[in-house]
Amino acid sequence: MDTFSTFSYTKNNLSLMPSRPQKSNKGTFGRVLCICGSHGMAGAAYFVAKSALRTGAGLVEILTPECNRNVLQTLLPEAIVTSYDYENVSDEIIDSALSRATAVVCGCGIGINSTSRKLLARLLRSCEKPTVLDADALNLLSRNPSLLKYAEGKIITPHPAEMSRLTGKDISEITESIPTECRELAKKYSLTCVLKDHNTAVSDGSDRVYVNTSGNNGMATAGSGDVLAGIIGGILSQNRENALTNLQAASLGVYIHGLAGDAAALTVGEYSLIASDIIDALPRVLSSIK
Repeated sequence: MDTFSTFSYTKNNLSLMPSRPQKSNKGTFGRVLCICGSHGMAGAAYFVAKSALRTGAGLVEILTPECNRNVLQTLLPEAIVTSYDYENVSDEIIDSALSRATAVVCGCGIGINSTSRKLLARLLRSCEKPTVLDADALNLLSRNPSLLKYAEGKIITPHPAEMSRLTGKDISEITESIPTECRELAKKYSLTCVLKDHNTAVSDGSDRVYVNTSGNNGMATAGSGDVLAGIIGGILSQNRENALTNLQAASLGVYIHGLAGDAAALTVGEYSLIASDIIDALPRVLSSIK
C-alpha cells in the first residue's frame, strides 16, 4: 500500500479564502448552480443555496422542480429559481443553467429516479466546470457505476454509508481507516473525495490527505451535509484563475464548516444545534479573515 502523510488547518489558513477586491461586482464572485431538491425536499436546496451565498458567491441559481418554486422564492429571495417539469426535464433547461454557472453543486435532495439520473448524466457528460457531487448524486453513481468515469476532476462528499455503496465495502471497514479509504477512491477515479466523519478526510489521490479537526457532535444533524456542499460550492465560485486546487478548496470548506458548527454550538449548545445554525454562524467565522 502507498504511504501518505496527513495535514490539518488552523485559523491562519483562513487566509486561503479567495480575496475580495474592492473593484468588483456580483459577477466577480461567481455563480453557483444548485441542482437540488425534489418533492418534499425543498429544504436541501435551500441549505445549499444559502450556504453558498453566505460563503461569498455573487449569485446562486437553484435548478429544481416546479413544486419547490414558491417555497424557495419565499425562503431565499436572493436566489434565482429555475424550475422544471419533474416528469420531463428538457436538455435545453439543463444546458442553459450549466452554461451560466461558475461552479455546480448537484445531488442534495434530488431523489434517485429517472429524472434525477438524467440531470446527473447530463451534468457529468457535458460540464467541465468545478462541481460538487453530494447525497443522491452519489447514490445514483453507486446504482449507475458506468457514470463514475465521468466524475474525474469533480469533488464528491460521501458519508460512510454512501462510501459503502460506492465501493462495496462494509461501513465498519471504511470507518476504521477514513483517510486511507478516502485516498484510495480519489486515486482510483481521479477525483477529490471528502469522506465525512467526526474527523473528515479530504484527498485528491496524492500523497497528502487532509484530516479535519474543527467541528463537534452537534453537527450530526439533518441538512449539515447540504450546508457543507454549499460552502464548498461558494468557495469554488470565487476561485478566480484556479488559485486553489480542488483539494485546497474542499479542505478549506470542511474546515470552515466545522468552525461554523463550533461557533453555533457556543450559542445553542451541541444538543440543540441544527443545520440553519451552522449557516447563521458563517458570518462570524468569515468576518475574522484579514
